[in-house]
Amino acid sequence: MFTGIIKEVGKIENVINLDGGKEFTVACDLASGLEVDQSISINGVCHTVTACNTGTFTVQSVEETLRKTNMGSLVEGDSVNLERSMRPDQLIDGHIVQGHVDATGEITAIEKEGTDWLFSVEYPESYRDLIVGRGSIAIDGISLTVASEKDNRFKVAIIPYTYEHTNMRDREEGDRVNLEFDVLGKYVVRYLENRE
Repeated sequence: MFTGIIKEVGKIENVINLDGGKEFTVACDLASGLEVDQSISINGVCHTVTACNTGTFTVQSVEETLRKTNMGSLVEGDSVNLERSMRPDQLIDGHIVQGHVDATGEITAIEKEGTDWLFSVEYPESYRDLIVGRGSIAIDGISLTVASEKDNRFKVAIIPYTYEHTNMRDREEGDRVNLEFDVLGKYVVRYLENRE
């Protein structure tokens, strides 16, 4: 479990194709505190550390993960959002993020508004019931608040600190981003569907 508060932006150092998956080596300062078998979020996708040293760590993504997230499009040099798993004694500064990506969306517009940036994202229409204005959403693992929503599009406002300390600064229109909808909202929708 995670909070959506990104601790570091790492760099993809190496990508190896596996039979039905890929192995990623990520360079970052966080690596020095990791151990094999620990969980880490990469762009909002929960992974298990398979190897690590003082400057890098390695994970593997299976075919299902590559298909449902933007992990499959990562190449050497790409920046990725990183967060270690939440400890029982820490504050939840963002919101509850499981690291289980529901869908990917496409950035359709990036607008500068004063000191902030407004990102517009289009997502699969089948997930419309899981988006509410002022509700929580994770984009590439970042805990954000939905500023507005209409049809199968929503906007989030990115403050300067988040822009500078995540890979949102590298994003462009047309980029594919990982989306995880609020887990509490997912349970409510499922409950109501079952009642019907």
